[in-house]
Amino acid sequence: MEAPLSASSLPPSPAGTVTRFAPSPTGDLHLGHAYSALFAAEQARRDGGTFLLRIEDIDITRCKPEHEAANLEDLRWLGLSWPEPVRRQSEHFGFYQTALDRLEEMGLLYRCFLSRRELNDALSAPHGAPPKAPVDTDMLLSDAERQRRLDSGKPFALRLRMARAIERVGPLTWADRHRGEHQARPEIFGDVVLARRDIPTSYHLAVTLDDALQGITLVTRGEDLLDATHIHRLLQALLALPTPDYLHHGLLRGEDGRRLAKREQSTAIRDLRAAGHSPGDVRAMVRAQNPD
Repeated sequence: MEAPLSASSLPPSPAGTVTRFAPSPTGDLHLGHAYSALFAAEQARRDGGTFLLRIEDIDITRCKPEHEAANLEDLRWLGLSWPEPVRRQSEHFGFYQTALDRLEEMGLLYRCFLSRRELNDALSAPHGAPPKAPVDTDMLLSDAERQRRLDSGKPFALRLRMARAIERVGPLTWADRHRGEHQARPEIFGDVVLARRDIPTSYHLAVTLDDALQGITLVTRGEDLLDATHIHRLLQALLALPTPDYLHHGLLRGEDGRRLAKREQSTAIRDLRAAGHSPGDVRAMVRAQNPD
């Protein structure tokens, strides 16, 4: 198991701005991914810094080696390069477990045995209002029922006791280079899930730890992930990790105004390559749709 991460144990960072592009290999990359990768690489280039690639494949049921190989090929075809070896999150579950162990020692984690349906039923507000943020969901079951589900091997999620975590660290801020300083508001998520029985870490925990370990100084990503930064800032404070700068860019959208996404079969880089487009053509398409 990898050693626990702390500010004192972090390796020295490369000189200049360090950015990263971190795709999940669940399908083909599309123009939105091209924009995000090129955006991150450009931020590093301007400062004589380093652009890293990371494979975020914690969902081992959906992430496939063939998708990863195709994604890397597309990125190299675009003209991008990065230092090797590439960090693959699926190879480091023990590393994330050390952080979960530390949070558990702080008394900040609990098991939630409720299914999505049970949670929705328990947390839905009257008159059709959206469900409330999950808080103290372990209290929705009796001690006896929680023990019964544990003994029977029922799946569970590890949730962060949000109120207790916020009380521990106090007020926090983080900075976005486009949008200025933000007061951290992780409470909007309630007791966020940090691991599940089938996926032993969450996006929130894994990216926070990896960004610190890899010395990322500027996190560039789509504005759809802006709110997630509230959680990441809290985890940095709880685990005594450095806080990078952030730059949340706009999203490329299709003709219907919806953001490009894999599940909507948005225009894939591989399809553009097969149609005879050059890397320069794709870069021009991205520049033409520049949302920033």
